Amino acid sequence: MGFMNGRLTFVRYKVSGAGPLPFGEETLETIAQHAIGKHGAAEAQDGVSFGWSGGDHVLDVNFDLAKNVLGDALHLAWRIDTDKVPSDLLKAYTRIEVDARAQLNPSGKPTKAQREEAKEAAEARAQAEAADGRYRRMKHFPLLWDGAAGILYAGTTSPSALDRLHCLFKETFDRTLEPLTAGRLAEDQAAARGESIAEASEAADTLSLFNGDDGLQAVAWSNPDGAHRDFWGNEFLIWLWHTLLMDGDTIPLADGSEATVMMAKTLTLDCPRGETGRDSLTNEGPTKMPEAFRALQAGKLPRKAGLVIVRHGQQYELTLQAETMSVSGAALPKAEEVSGHEAYLARIDGLRHLVETLDLIYEAFGRRRNGHDWAGEVGRIRDWLSAA
Repeated sequence: MGFMNGRLTFVRYKVSGAGPLPFGEETLETIAQHAIGKHGAAEAQDGVSFGWSGGDHVLDVNFDLAKNVLGDALHLAWRIDTDKVPSDLLKAYTRIEVDARAQLNPSGKPTKAQREEAKEAAEARAQAEAADGRYRRMKHFPLLWDGAAGILYAGTTSPSALDRLHCLFKETFDRTLEPLTAGRLAEDQAAARGESIAEASEAADTLSLFNGDDGLQAVAWSNPDGAHRDFWGNEFLIWLWHTLLMDGDTIPLADGSEATVMMAKTLTLDCPRGETGRDSLTNEGPTKMPEAFRALQAGKLPRKAGLVIVRHGQQYELTLQAETMSVSGAALPKAEEVSGHEAYLARIDGLRHLVETLDLIYEAFGRRRNGHDWAGEVGRIRDWLSAA
């Protein structure tokens, strides 16, 4: 059931408005009004309809407190149905209609008007068949709304599915969702410390690790409006790579705890100018591979990395996407000696602890990135990169 078992993939959002707690029957009634099949008919242009589902499986459209409200969290799913006739079948119907009309002509060939008629007839036949749902494809995606923290976890990284979620959430709850990307998270963390990342350093608006003092003015995947410094996520992975190699695998955190971190299993580096392509490496220790270091020396930036993290005796494995701070394939520790509802609550606590740990590690970078010695840190990283 969604976030309650298996490995987790999610994108995080800040939910606008006042705290939603407590989640209760009224919340579920509102959701039921926008359930799949009630939210609206499929859009004529793409044959797509969407709405809430219960979360147990793709056909679950039942909502109740015991299943969907877990302490101060709301757990359900949104479903997207696509009614699309297979293109090969539509071509076959068109060909049959064209051939039938061609036989009426002495030449045995269809006229232009007959071809148009055949196309319309084939489409009408296909639409009539699609009305009973025989071509419908259903996909559902889990969602967890942490009411206490005001954070929503969406269980996919698909842009099209997330676009539907934004619309559905707004129409259901009259609230908006703001992605917690690397830049947005850095801004929030700096604000909590009474700082502003706009005051970080002269290099705050550029990727300062490459190409001399001028830095890199833009990256191929950056926000077009430059509203948030999501490239900090790329710099974070470089800083983490360098820190683990040069200073050891234990990182002190702002809350007084420590995190032991290892970059493991997967690493993706990309050319920030979109010119020299992408390197995707798979290895138990990908950052130790010569290919990885050469790619970094050539100016490619890490965009995705596998991590193993241990904090407070809890171990997590995951893959982190740098700019969006989205997580995929996250393995949480199994809750011992609990079952049923208590196991679900323990699972949510495990997710919160994972996210808290990630945020504290990122903040350790942010404090350094926003501090007066960032130029010195950049110098040390450049010296490392220039090593043979």
